[in-house]
Amino acid sequence: MVKRMKLIILILLFSLRVFAPKEDVLYLPEAPVIEPFKSLIYAVGKIECNFDTLAYNIKEQAAGYFQIRPIRVQDYNNRTGSNLRPVDMFDYETAERVFLYFAHQIGPYDIERIARNWNGKWSLTENYWKRIQAEL
Repeated sequence: MVKRMKLIILILLFSLRVFAPKEDVLYLPEAPVIEPFKSLIYAVGKIECNFDTLAYNIKEQAAGYFQIRPIRVQDYNNRTGSNLRPVDMFDYETAERVFLYFAHQIGPYDIERIARNWNGKWSLTENYWKRIQAEL
């Protein structure tokens, strides 16, 4: 009797499983992060300061990974309403935000123009661009 009851329960459980509704779920893989300026950031860091976030150029008063000059900080503040100081450029995330702001003004499709504008006056940046190209 007990064996028969176990068999009936087992058959009922199995049949319930067979008729259970299927789960309609769509699993999407996580989208990769798009970083259009990643290679340029690497190249600029290599050329400007050899990846030293604490680098400082006394002559130009340029600070940090991107060697941002005070005039660039002032320009960024005027355009964005920020209140950054040149000393803030030693913080990589802050300096990257400033760099990306100016890079986005040109867009991700003209890396040469971004790099040369970053370095200074276009007509004087041919050598800088060649060095950046070598690191890209």
